[in-house]
Amino acid sequence: MQLAVERKLAPEPTPSIQTLENKIRDRSANLGVIGLGYAGLPLAVEMAHQGFRVTGIDIDGGRVESVNSGISYIPDVAEKVLFDLVTKDRIRATQSFSAVKALDAISICVPTPLRKTKDPDLSYVVASAEAIRTHLTPGKLIVLESTTYPGTTREIVLPILEKSGLRAGRDFFLAYSPERIDPGNESFTTRNIPKVLGGITPHCTALATLFYQQFVEQVVSLSSSECAEMVKLLENTFRSVNIALANEFARMCRKFDINVWEIIDAAKTKPFGFMPFYPGPGLGGTQMPVGPQYLTWKARLNGFEPRLIEVASAINAQMPEFTISRVADALNTRKKSLNGSRLLALGVTYKRDVCDIRESAALEVVAGLMAKGANVSYSDPYIGQVQIGGELLSSKELNAQLLESVDCVVILTDHSRFDYSMVVSHSPLILDCRNALRDFSSPNVVVC
Repeated sequence: MQLAVERKLAPEPTPSIQTLENKIRDRSANLGVIGLGYAGLPLAVEMAHQGFRVTGIDIDGGRVESVNSGISYIPDVAEKVLFDLVTKDRIRATQSFSAVKALDAISICVPTPLRKTKDPDLSYVVASAEAIRTHLTPGKLIVLESTTYPGTTREIVLPILEKSGLRAGRDFFLAYSPERIDPGNESFTTRNIPKVLGGITPHCTALATLFYQQFVEQVVSLSSSECAEMVKLLENTFRSVNIALANEFARMCRKFDINVWEIIDAAKTKPFGFMPFYPGPGLGGTQMPVGPQYLTWKARLNGFEPRLIEVASAINAQMPEFTISRVADALNTRKKSLNGSRLLALGVTYKRDVCDIRESAALEVVAGLMAKGANVSYSDPYIGQVQIGGELLSSKELNAQLLESVDCVVILTDHSRFDYSMVVSHSPLILDCRNALRDFSSPNVVVC
């Protein structure tokens, strides 16, 4: 069933649409990106790399200073590439939203977290839209990229911008195009990940399509902004539901004394009808845990109960506690209690080989272990310090002496930079939550 949306007839375009088209085609358009995080900075760099002059806007002064110094804080952005673009005056950053005045196209890449009540927090999106409205002039293209529920662009952003007296599709152009970046993925980047988008009007869709075609290899244009918003939620929910299934199987296999990783590896040999997903200590990052919550919230407002999605979210939310119980079980086999044991957590980021701890399930596990009386330290080559339960912890150098000094090592994030041979050789007990030690055979290794 298609989402019911009240549609207005597209207003007749003004000469500004042709002017903007020309600027986009000849690369003379001044582009802006609001929010210079994991999605925003790579997007800004790709725009600049394709010949545009780009202004990044961020309220974080540290990020602004780093960009203007050519120093990358995002692993997916090579520092040499950023430095060269800054040197050539292709990219700069500022904390001032007055920069919007001189911009022809603006991409909004700000966070959309959840409140403590699990309701969507669109405060960053609203603040960005309000700031743009203050400096909105005819002929600008605005694209929201932040993950959100269907209807946000039309119901939230559009009314704010039209308070300026300008009308979307005629005076300015508004669209939604979800960021699909996969941090740490070297094969798929901003350039070659297909860009899905949908505009408020056909003119908005056409301009946004032309815009992204300048620096993205493939653009998929949809019939509305609502469709584009729903695409991102389907992608996130698809992964959430299938990871929940893997987590459910992991807990079930534990009851049957079966290795779930062996089961998944065997199942994925089927050349059709199966796609492997893997269990872990819980979901993390700002996408998979948040996207399904946005969708279920909006679905309930429209009188629909998304039961499968809710059950999947509940299963994934239980995994940190399950992991803690597995640590206790492993220690019990060595006649040790969780309370008072010395534990070493390997990896605290939400996924391997990234420096991102947002919504990290690993941190939740560490906090839970500490709350139960365990003496927990951690080692992570990407995170120097982290605040957990009011205590500031510093990453330990991973060496034989450290491994031999603890009662149990818990692999929470399987970074490729860890020396797993050393871990197996010197650890008295290991709980492997990521199947990182699949190539090793040792009686000290317990699979989560």
